Amino acid sequence: MRIAFSGSHRCGKTSLIAAVSDELGSYDVVDEPYHQLEEDGHEFSHPPSLEDFVAQLECSLELIGDNAAEVLFDRCPVDFLGYLLAHDDADGFELDAWRERVRAAVQTLDLIVFVPIEEPDRIKVPRSEDLDFRADVDAKLKWLYDDDPLCLGVEVLTVDGKRRERLAQVLARVSRG
Repeated sequence: MRIAFSGSHRCGKTSLIAAVSDELGSYDVVDEPYHQLEEDGHEFSHPPSLEDFVAQLECSLELIGDNAAEVLFDRCPVDFLGYLLAHDDADGFELDAWRERVRAAVQTLDLIVFVPIEEPDRIKVPRSEDLDFRADVDAKLKWLYDDDPLCLGVEVLTVDGKRRERLAQVLARVSRG
């Protein structure tokens, strides 16, 4: 299966991917676009600009385009749509211009595992984080997955609970094929 893990920052995606990878063994793990771009010399502004998120969206589209059969992606293009739509400069982003490319890339996936922010928050978030932005990204992702305005055409599994509970939910879905 080709599985992408999606969610706002500091929600437990990466630790869940590590746990799933440990259990599945044969799956490749593709690091999130931020780290890939950083390794390639991209300098992100702080906080990230609209252009930084567009660069990550482009990178995510390229990474998802790989034809590997057993892979776990840390993030997918929909994540960056959530960030772009929640950004202070969101008026400068045209969702419709990306709709077809994102839909085509996402449809190469077998499953998206959405890791929402939970109440109470399961992850200790540093005080330096913009909690309102994080929550807005989470809300945009919930809208993109629940209302599906892009007609993504891929199954989305929303997980909850502690890491071992989230892991069990993903493994139960993967075992069904």
